Amino acid sequence: MLLTIIVNDSPYGIEKPWNALRLASTSVSDEIGMDVNIFLMGDSVVSAKKGQKTPEGYYNMEKMLGSLIGRGIEVRVCGACINARGLKEDELVDGVLRGSMKILANWIKKSDKVVSF
Repeated sequence: MLLTIIVNDSPYGIEKPWNALRLASTSVSDEIGMDVNIFLMGDSVVSAKKGQKTPEGYYNMEKMLGSLIGRGIEVRVCGACINARGLKEDELVDGVLRGSMKILANWIKKSDKVVSF
């Protein structure tokens, strides 16, 4: 089963992006066994910026994304959204790829489930 997770909100100050990545992690677990794609758009693209320094004991979106990519999850960021925020592709977490509405539309078409945060 293929799950596509779309994230829109800023990575810190609201827990939606954190919960989206927690859902992704649980969904790809051996117990659940789903395939997962994550598409970051709007303010959530900042979740994929390298060099995040969060307080000790606080979740870190950069580390969470790196772990998910290491587990086989494909992560894409909206190209127009990173451009609007002045982010360059080389500033993104290793393994995060530039995406587009066409890529997202194809993911949705192929997915069994789509969840938006």
